[in-house]
Formats: sequence, structure tokens, C-alpha cells
Amino acid sequence: MDFSYSEVQQMLQDSVQKFVSKSYDFDTRMKIIASEEGYSKENWQLFAELGWLAVPFSEESGGLGGSVVDLMVMMEEFGKGNLVEPFLASVVLCGGLVSELADEDRKAEKLGRVISGDLMLACAFAEAGSRFNLSKVATSAASNGNNIVINGKKIAVLNGPNADELLVVARESGTETDPDGISVFCVPPATEGVTVRPFTNVDGQKSSEIDFNSVVIPATARLGEKGNALGALEKVADRVIVGLSAEAVGALEVLLRKTVEYSKTRKQFGTSIGTFQALQHRMADMFIECQLARSIVVMAAMKLDSAEGQREKTKAVSAAKSRVGKAIRSVGQESVQIHGGIGVTNELDVGHYFKRVTALEIMFGNTDYHTERFASL
Repeated sequence: MDFSYSEVQQMLQDSVQKFVSKSYDFDTRMKIIASEEGYSKENWQLFAELGWLAVPFSEESGGLGGSVVDLMVMMEEFGKGNLVEPFLASVVLCGGLVSELADEDRKAEKLGRVISGDLMLACAFAEAGSRFNLSKVATSAASNGNNIVINGKKIAVLNGPNADELLVVARESGTETDPDGISVFCVPPATEGVTVRPFTNVDGQKSSEIDFNSVVIPATARLGEKGNALGALEKVADRVIVGLSAEAVGALEVLLRKTVEYSKTRKQFGTSIGTFQALQHRMADMFIECQLARSIVVMAAMKLDSAEGQREKTKAVSAAKSRVGKAIRSVGQESVQIHGGIGVTNELDVGHYFKRVTALEIMFGNTDYHTERFASL
């Protein structure tokens, strides 16, 4: 089997690498996360000009028809650069939902603005107590004539403070954990009754909690058929999981490289610590963990691009997230341990990579959750 990248994938990889090396050094990133938006609008427009925002979408939707492997290639390089721009939240997650659920007219309108960089989206799906279960939705969407009234609370809404529109997952029928009855609605954050409470995640990226108190929207704000959105949500979530897993792999490779470099310069007892056999063994283990993680992410991406059944695809995604989660814990902690106290300071980029991979381990199901899900399939 040929695992080499295609010419287009190599171009994508080179494009991101050149951007990171020229325009995204550590000091630049620190200034970006300290800003009110928490990302660079100039960079976002550049992403649009370079065609990166079009990669996940089909050619019929105005995109480049990129595969999940294409997405993986980009996200791995994003991870190496520790980019904070909300590509996963706005483009892959929300853009994916629009692509799966919306009719052709709405899809053309919204995805066109996403691809051009003019529309920022955020998906409000997680709730207190849902514990990574996408079908556990307590937020209600009640019909009232030609309108829908939404009530509920959402947590950990990635990119919530910057969103021009919110994609709200709400229940129109059934019990709290019923797989049927779940819909997705487009809700402008300025709508009366919507309260956005922004906060900064441990990795420096922006998120929010959002309350919906008798929020009235037209029934036409619903994406797709009434109460039939869970399948699309799960399908898109699998793509997001592979994307964030690839990002984690890129970040872990940087942690490994920086740890090896540091071990060659840090001296103890008159010699560099890289000559200590015990540390060499630990760094060799870090290398093995990185390679195992990367291999299983490639496998998951290829599975999603294949004609396999949904069960096998979901199983591959959970296997990847579980394996990557173990690598995050092992490589991340070893990197900090070998660096010592400086490894968790704000002045060294190692600590920022460690915070990012720690956040990625939790997103869309932590290691334990995906290990259990894999075992149950």
C-alpha cells in the first residue's frame, strides 16, 4: 500500500510550512492569543486566499473536494505551528454540518461565505452532563406557529465569542437521550434571549458558554429535516476527531524534537543530559509513541475516505483518538519532565504545545471514552 503524499497534498503541506516559518513564530502567536479575538483576522483572510478554507468541501459546494487525508495533512502542519485560528471549529465542524444538512441554496450561500473568510461559525452542541454523548440533548426547540422557541444552555462552544452565526443543536421531540428528534438551527448571537459568556481555554483559544432563554427564530432557520440531524452530526464529528488527532500528532512531533535539542544543550555534572542513557531511553519511547500515533491517524483518515461501513469507520476513529490520547499523556509529560521547571513557563513554547495537546485529548471524547467506544463496537 502506498502511503506517500500526492502532489496536491505535498503542495498543501509546503504551503502551511512556509506560512508557519515566515509568519507564525512564537512571539507572533503570543500577541495573537493576547488579542480580544484570540486569532488573527489577517491570517484568516490569507487562509481564504490560499484556498485552505475550501479544502474540506466538495467541488459542487465551491470547495476543492479535499479528502480526509488532505485534511489530515493540513492539520498536522497546523499542529506543528500551534496555530490558534479556529479552522476546526468554524470550517471543519460547522462547515461540515452545513454541507451535510443544508439545501443547495443555503449551502451555496453559507459555504461560499465560509470559504471566502467572510463568515465565522460556532457549533453549540455540548451540554453539562452530556459527557461526549452527541445524542444527549436537553436544549429544547418548541414549535410556535411558523417560529421555533429555543431554551437551554450550552458549554464549551469553540469559537463562540467570534461567531457571526451559531449552529445550535436542540431537541424537537423525544427524551433527553433519544437519537431521534435532534435538529440544528442557525441562530445569530445578537438574537434576543441569547447570552454569550466568553472565556479562554487552557490552550489560549477562545470558547464560551451560551444561554438560550426563550429565543425565537423562524422555522426556516432549521438545517435539514426536522429531528434528523444526529447522523450528520456524528459523521462530521468523526472528521473533526481525525483532524484534531492529526493536529496533536504534529504538536507531539515538535515536542519530541525540542526535547531532543534541549537535551543536547542542557548540562548536568559537566556533560549534556542527552548523553544519559536513561534519558535516551525515555526519548526513544517518545519517538515510538509519535510514530504509533501518526500511523493510526493515517489509518483512520484512509478509513473515512474508503467505502467501508459506518461502524468500521467509527471504530477506526475511536482507535485513533484513544491511541493519540495515550501518546499525548506520554510524550507531553516526558517533554515537560526532561525540560524541568522551564517546560511549563509562559516564556517557552514547550509549555504552550503541552497545553494545546492536553486540550485536544479532551475534545470530542477523551482517551477513556474512545477506548470504551472502540470496545463496544
